[in-house]
Amino acid sequence: PEGEEFLAKENVRVGLMFASKALVQLLVNPSVGLLTNRIGYHIPMFIGFIIMFLSTVMFAFSGTYTLLFIARALQGIGSSFSSVAGLGMLASVYTDDFERGNAMGIALGGLALGLLIGAPFGSVMYEFVGKSSPFLVLAFLALLDGALQLCILQPSKISPESTKGTPVVTLLRDPYILVAAGALCFSNMGVAMLEPTLPIWMMQTMCSPKWQLGMAFLPASISYLIGTNLFGILANKMGRWLCSLIGMAVVGISLLCVPLAKNIYGLIGPNGGLGFAIGMVDSSMMPIMGYLVDLRHTSVYGNVYAIADVAFCMGFAIGPSTGGAIVRAIGFPWLMTIIGVINIAYAPLCWYLRNPPANEEKIAILSQECPMQTKSYSTQKTPHDFPLADDSDVEAE
Repeated sequence: PEGEEFLAKENVRVGLMFASKALVQLLVNPSVGLLTNRIGYHIPMFIGFIIMFLSTVMFAFSGTYTLLFIARALQGIGSSFSSVAGLGMLASVYTDDFERGNAMGIALGGLALGLLIGAPFGSVMYEFVGKSSPFLVLAFLALLDGALQLCILQPSKISPESTKGTPVVTLLRDPYILVAAGALCFSNMGVAMLEPTLPIWMMQTMCSPKWQLGMAFLPASISYLIGTNLFGILANKMGRWLCSLIGMAVVGISLLCVPLAKNIYGLIGPNGGLGFAIGMVDSSMMPIMGYLVDLRHTSVYGNVYAIADVAFCMGFAIGPSTGGAIVRAIGFPWLMTIIGVINIAYAPLCWYLRNPPANEEKIAILSQECPMQTKSYSTQKTPHDFPLADDSDVEAE
């Protein structure tokens, strides 16, 4: 009975620590978006690596809840720099809509690989080697990443965008961007609620050993890896709006099935479906964000990916912090029911992204640029970005 009471209280403490990263990331994202417009994407990405390395080392040697909380919050700052700058860089390098979808599918596959290895690796190392071991390995991998960035991206150059990006406030008034951001938020909120609450529920109902607590997330991580890579290509063919609509519905159904599991094997199906469906939503919505900016605003991507990351973080901030409290109040099965129903109810809104209208001024610019090409809106830059000289044929080529 004492253990039960301790675990009930731990739901809230663990939930708050999980949420601290996302809350800090949420606050830092708009500033990073503005910074990328001014100095380019490479330096912020490298700053992100340095902060992530420091937080990982801090995790390894922290012995109190307060220090772990600070390390987790510091991780949020590093994540903000890395993800906003990384996605913005991909959107600016891959201007073709189809290529951009593929590139972002691969990048999100990198995120999935971290999730795939992280939870099982962490729980096994913790059980058999010690608390510091997984973080020290991670710190070494972070150093390797920093060396690769120095060699390939050369983050010493300041390369500001040649045109001024659309302000964050203007982008937030765009209903289509808000629908896409909402899909990212609610689909990821489900897995964010599971992260702190599922292991504790497994201890209470299944008496699971520590190594199983991380292994429970393995099906979700594997299927997310498959989903992001598969639908990075397929979503463009079947329609990204449809892909995200189906994905959100499947997220909801999977969450409703989680409390039905009686042992770790019963979690394979629901968690696998959840990871695959979130992969569908993420690999559809990230390219849509870039596409909407191309279609309706100025083709500078720092701010829109700051908004996408804010939406992502809101899911990971609200999810764990409220999830722990809801579990304590009404129980884990009801938590899964609530978030599952929210996802299913939100899914039809993705239909609005089926054929978003272009900005009138943008249509006029694009029709002058490419009078013969009806779908030129997908990735063309404004003429201010590339002022054509006498050798315009060569530049156009």
